[in-house]
Amino acid sequence: MNYDKKTVRDIDVAGKKILLRCDFNVPHDKKTGVIHDDTRIVSTLPTIRYLLDHGAAVILLSHMGRPHGEWKQEMSLFSARDHLEKLLGIPVPMTQDVLGPDTRAKCAALQPGEVVLVENLRFCVEEEKNDPAFAKALAELADLFVFDAFGAAHRAHASTVGVAAYLPSAAGLLVEKELAFLGMSLDQPLRPLVAILGGAKVADKIGVINSLLQKADTILIGGGMAYTFQVAQGGHIGSSLLDEDHIVFAREMIEKAKEKGVKLLFPVDTMAAGEFTAQAEGQVVPAHAIPPGLMGMDIGPETIALFTEAIRGAGTVFWNGPMGVFEFPNFAAGTNAVAQALSQLGEGAVTIVGGGDSASAVEKIGLAGRISHVSTGGGAALEFLEGLELPAIACLPDRNA
Repeated sequence: MNYDKKTVRDIDVAGKKILLRCDFNVPHDKKTGVIHDDTRIVSTLPTIRYLLDHGAAVILLSHMGRPHGEWKQEMSLFSARDHLEKLLGIPVPMTQDVLGPDTRAKCAALQPGEVVLVENLRFCVEEEKNDPAFAKALAELADLFVFDAFGAAHRAHASTVGVAAYLPSAAGLLVEKELAFLGMSLDQPLRPLVAILGGAKVADKIGVINSLLQKADTILIGGGMAYTFQVAQGGHIGSSLLDEDHIVFAREMIEKAKEKGVKLLFPVDTMAAGEFTAQAEGQVVPAHAIPPGLMGMDIGPETIALFTEAIRGAGTVFWNGPMGVFEFPNFAAGTNAVAQALSQLGEGAVTIVGGGDSASAVEKIGLAGRISHVSTGGGAALEFLEGLELPAIACLPDRNA
């Protein structure tokens, strides 16, 4: 797939109404509306401001949660609207329906330099079905379509793909940045390329592991998925998480790495505990010989040193998945150490955090500003790395078209 897509900078937006698909699906308190992580809202501000500064009227589209076509107050976009108003410093009216009289009236009255937010698109079941009539009705609200919701790029919905069939389209600045880092930086990386994979199950990363074995110089395996690789090598993991269906796959990946000359590093020691609680006391044990009754909760100090040394001197680093149960302070040391190692690489290095829990971790410890790119994608980022086509990206015109 061509990563060089036409963007807002390539089109004349002055005096036009822009249908801007954002991703305001942010974690929030369902009772108070207080937003816990505003990364996705902040990330699309450059596109919104660019359009407003260049004389466009902006109609914001987003979803929140999975209401499956039902109107649910706790999934209303009012909390995102309130937060966006504070960030933009201008009023952001919000519609009382999705494609009803209120939406049509507010969009029709919209003037250049103004913005309006349409209520949660998934309150209409036609959105997720990519209903052509629904997509056409959305398109009739505006002159141009701009896609800036990378976190929803792997969904072929009416507001991500459908409207592009009816309006001239372009990528937003966030999507442009995502494609540059996840696409071009990993296809033509500064060497050596070090990939760090964690998280719970091998099954979640099959495609990514296969893809990175074609590109990476070194791959570090941590988190819950590492225990399956230990079993594949004859180790004992106590009561640690095991993806039993993929032990053979893990063994095959180890052999494939040897064939391709890719250095595959696993934990040599583990911080284990007898129970899965925040209060549990950890003890360091060999990663390949975890005693019965204990479960691995984090990588140990020797592994932290091993992984940190592998990261040092890298030209490009891609990280997806925590090294342990980082939500529990007693077992956050491994994840925090990886984040610190990425943040300490020189200015010439490219560091990419592939969304999900890894992104939450670097935000939580305040290091996101020292990472080259923290993806807003999560699932979309992983599918992109697998080489799968993202429908909402594929339907955008190439810059040279």
